[in-house]
Amino acid sequence: MSSTRLDPRSEAGPAPRHWTERIGIPRPLAWGFIGLLIFMIGDGVEFGYLSPYLLDQGVPGQRVALVFTVYGATASIAAWFSGALSDMWGPRRVMWAGLAIWVVCHILFLTMALTTVNYGLILLTYGLRGFGYPLFAFGFLVWVAAATPQRRLGTAVGWFWFAFTGGLPTLGSLVASALVPWIGPYATLWAALGLIVIGGLIALLMVNEPTGRRRLAPEGERPIMTLLGSLTILWRRPRIGVGAIVRTINTAPQFGFLVFLPIFFTDTVGFSLEQWLRLLTVMFATNIVFNLIFGVVGDRLGWRRTVAWCGGVGSAVSVLALYYVPAAAGPQYALAVLVAAFYGATLAGYVPLSALMPSLAPEHKGQAMAALNLGAGVSVVAGPAIVAVFLEPLGVAGVMWIFAVLYLASAVMTMFLKLPEETGGRTPGGAGAPGRRGATAEPEAEAAPPNRE
Repeated sequence: MSSTRLDPRSEAGPAPRHWTERIGIPRPLAWGFIGLLIFMIGDGVEFGYLSPYLLDQGVPGQRVALVFTVYGATASIAAWFSGALSDMWGPRRVMWAGLAIWVVCHILFLTMALTTVNYGLILLTYGLRGFGYPLFAFGFLVWVAAATPQRRLGTAVGWFWFAFTGGLPTLGSLVASALVPWIGPYATLWAALGLIVIGGLIALLMVNEPTGRRRLAPEGERPIMTLLGSLTILWRRPRIGVGAIVRTINTAPQFGFLVFLPIFFTDTVGFSLEQWLRLLTVMFATNIVFNLIFGVVGDRLGWRRTVAWCGGVGSAVSVLALYYVPAAAGPQYALAVLVAAFYGATLAGYVPLSALMPSLAPEHKGQAMAALNLGAGVSVVAGPAIVAVFLEPLGVAGVMWIFAVLYLASAVMTMFLKLPEETGGRTPGGAGAPGRRGATAEPEAEAAPPNRE
């Protein structure tokens, strides 16, 4: 009688998870996060010195401002289209398009525009380059949203924002501070191109996860309808429209602060310009760390709760502290550092919104992300516009109260962003859900999402 020997592997428990999975990074996308970080470092190299460099080349200040205004407009448009094009082409092709636009326009900017100091070419090439980084970065964000199991999505988007803000402006500015004194500002812009190419190729050639290689929109949907759908979804799915408003409120005060807080902290509180810049650095550095922390917290506590309480209510409190503590204490730098860090931390409380929005429309994740990115683009304009209208009649305190009330309103609006399974609709992320097929798919029983209250 023959005996049957069991394969020892059949008695073993589940294979241990890879270390990237244990820290919340989907293993098939891990190289994408590394590539994104390097890409955004390259994009952020110019952040702190391109404006004065153009002034040194003889470009008048108003014209420099127009260059960055056009750049901001094209970047906002590209951020919106990144989701819609991902639905139509697939995120990977959108990322390739973003990388190609960045590289080609930057080379033209360096070789034709800067060398001749031709303002028309500077405006054209740098403005068109604004389409590049949002297509690459936010195309990858759509890929993350489409391919990550829902119960880990908050942590994954936390890692996305960790890499994004870690590169722009933090490590990018640090690289520039080392290279500009060594090789000069012009050569540093060429070095930035090298980082862009390295980061882009790492993300696009090292990631083999299949979800990002195909269109995310339902089969048979026409391209025009896919593009229009990225706009009409704002009223077809009212919760998506509300989420876009919440995203606008998220960073509108941040952009508004850059208009008047430097004057407040230097002229009113009594800090030097260097001290104010260090405060700003502390704010952004804290935000980077808490982008990751609140991604994890969102998966544990619930996405809506995290955005509403840590983001909305927390930012309402911190924005008032950012004004009243320095105004009352005067030039007490340690206290100012604490409130700046407090605001940077609460601002990151909105990170789970990047997981919540695509889950509100599981069959149109790209369109939902387009709405999210549209809100981000509008915030660039909305914040400074609020300051322009209300600063003179209400003063700094009045503007800060307006921002605080907006944050509280966003907390209330967030509580209405219920997932389909909470309103009796189809559960996203189950077996066969659109945009969820691929290497990171998990067994149906394991993929059931927790309550996202």
